[in-house]
Amino acid sequence: MDDGQPPTPPPPPGGPVRKPVALAFATVAFIALEIAGLGMASLLLDEDVVASSGLGPWPAIASTGLATIVFGAGLALALRPDPPSYWSAAWIALATALAYVGGAWFGCLFAGADLAVAGSVAGRIATSWFGVVVLAAAAVSAWGGIALTRTRARRPLWPWEDDEDR
Repeated sequence: MDDGQPPTPPPPPGGPVRKPVALAFATVAFIALEIAGLGMASLLLDEDVVASSGLGPWPAIASTGLATIVFGAGLALALRPDPPSYWSAAWIALATALAYVGGAWFGCLFAGADLAVAGSVAGRIATSWFGVVVLAAAAVSAWGGIALTRTRARRPLWPWEDDEDR
């Protein structure tokens, strides 16, 4: 059926943001959302993320570090196809949350805790709002990183800007 209009050309592959840039932005966003979210959850719940005393900063360092590595690697793999699938964000979020729990467990062991304490800390994080915060931060950040590479949005223009400025 010919309506007299010329066929529209297919859109160019990829979005306006290159994949390495989107990966960097999303990873930084994940770290920021994770730290801010855990801080707010700790404040609202009036509980520490790691309730056991004497462990120092090692559980937090190990869990955040491992979760960030898994998030970045997962998003880098998810951004390889063209176009990347938004469903990848769910798998990245799940893997990142599990890495956070595993990192807390290893961090407790590194700090000198026994297996029971490490398991207790990791289990508490996995079954509390703290685990939900990490999962949500990873899901939002991964989805945003994928969206940066898929959308074809341009910067907003004021009515007085002309086409020569672009």
